[in-house]
Amino acid sequence: MAIVWTQDLSVGVNSIDGQHQQLFKMADDLFEAGKNGKSKEMVGDLLNFLDAYTRQHFRDEESYMASIKYPGLTEQQTAHKNFVAELTKLKAAYDTSGGNISVIINANQMVVDWLTKHISGMDKKIGTYAKTL
Repeated sequence: MAIVWTQDLSVGVNSIDGQHQQLFKMADDLFEAGKNGKSKEMVGDLLNFLDAYTRQHFRDEESYMASIKYPGLTEQQTAHKNFVAELTKLKAAYDTSGGNISVIINANQMVVDWLTKHISGMDKKIGTYAKTL
């Protein structure tokens, strides 16, 4: 199961699209590591990296939204906080399970589902708004 960012997920803001592409690449790397029986430490490192990168992406995205006075900023901030909380829970489940492959797959699926829904449902609105400026 390849996890790939596609052009239909483009927000139309190069910096945001570039980060989204990197997030999808990391999610795919996470899935591949688990699928290929990589060590618990490698998958744990990828989860930690995904967590840190996602937090940075959210800060950058929120900063951009603030700079253009995007009216949906508060809603985005809430969604971002909820995602970080879910990712934290998944990391804990991974640690508790000892690297169980089903936890890795579930974590990966949650990340991909959330990102695709969030990007197509919320982030694309940022690009639409930015075009009106």
